[in-house]
Amino acid sequence: MALDYGRSRIGVAVSDPTRMIASPHSTISNAGEPTQPPAALLALLEELGATTIVLGIPLQMDGTAGEMAQETREFGRRLAEATSIPIVEWDERLTSAGAERTLREAGASRRKRRDKASVDRLAAAMVLRAYLASNG
Repeated sequence: MALDYGRSRIGVAVSDPTRMIASPHSTISNAGEPTQPPAALLALLEELGATTIVLGIPLQMDGTAGEMAQETREFGRRLAEATSIPIVEWDERLTSAGAERTLREAGASRRKRRDKASVDRLAAAMVLRAYLASNG
């Protein structure tokens, strides 16, 4: 499973049992304290039987960790405390832009391309695809 962390929403992607295909799954509201894992996410992890969580880290273009990367890492730390699932950090630079481009190229309507939840799910899938490709 991969997560695209955001202060408002968390995009979720999952792989098939063979770990060959990454697919957008859902978006979970991240209302409340942003770095605390939402109960809905914890329930989803259990429901899907996640064995690894790939957490997209939004590094800056020069590879350094800015404020959002640090917040995402804090979220990952708290998620690790709440579960026994290993968490792998993954560079997610440009995945949101790539997700928007993919939607545009697929002929998605302007409304669909502006739907942040769709972009978050697709960005999580892009992170998971990159992870699976490098570990296959």
